[in-house]
Amino acid sequence: MRTRAFALRNYKEIIRDKLNIAFGLGFPIIVLLLLSLIQSNIPVSLFAVDRLTPGIAVFGLSFVSLFSGMLIAKDRGSSFMLRLFTSPMTASDFILGYTIPLLPLAIAQIAVCFIVALFLGLEPSVHILMTILVLLPAAVLFIAIGLLCGSIFNDKQVGGVCGALLTNLSAWLSGTWFDVDLVGGAFKAIANALPFIHAVNAGRAALSGNYGGIFPELWWVIGYAAALIILAIVVFTHKMNSDSAA
Repeated sequence: MRTRAFALRNYKEIIRDKLNIAFGLGFPIIVLLLLSLIQSNIPVSLFAVDRLTPGIAVFGLSFVSLFSGMLIAKDRGSSFMLRLFTSPMTASDFILGYTIPLLPLAIAQIAVCFIVALFLGLEPSVHILMTILVLLPAAVLFIAIGLLCGSIFNDKQVGGVCGALLTNLSAWLSGTWFDVDLVGGAFKAIANALPFIHAVNAGRAALSGNYGGIFPELWWVIGYAAALIILAIVVFTHKMNSDSAA
């Protein structure tokens, strides 16, 4: 009950920030439209909509990280969080209460990308629903990144880490814009060690109907998401204890 009440409060906080929601939902769509326009004017299949859309959906989730990070960082810097620390809520309750209301936003982000892609020539199929399902662990991953950053940094620092650094990492190291094999070397090794390219590859496999290709790509994403959620709980617990002692 206490987690549900806290999640409802966070949901109201999220929907109150309509400008940032519009930007978070709209910016990936602008990128998708722009790259599709470029594709229509070049003779080679560089930004084919069926390969581009899963990548844009993953890239768009970086804005959900910004939402989650800013939300928890602002709460940590207010007297509201200090009052909550006196309640029987645990760190797990707090992290779950932040995660639950952010999932619908992440799902909407993914769904909007595919709806727009349908107007850009993506063939309607049941594989789209499977792709959205496959990308849910990626949504949890990005929410966890934001919660971890929000547990460590203040709101201004979160803006730099999740707003600038993470969006660039998820863009360049996900294989959305180009095949990382073209660069190779250390760049390819780093990209394959991070979860972003595996999330995109799993989404592309699901969209093409190659369900056998979803795993082991998705295990990377699930593993990273689980580890970051646990780490966020541990860090938040430490912050709770230190702030309560202060």
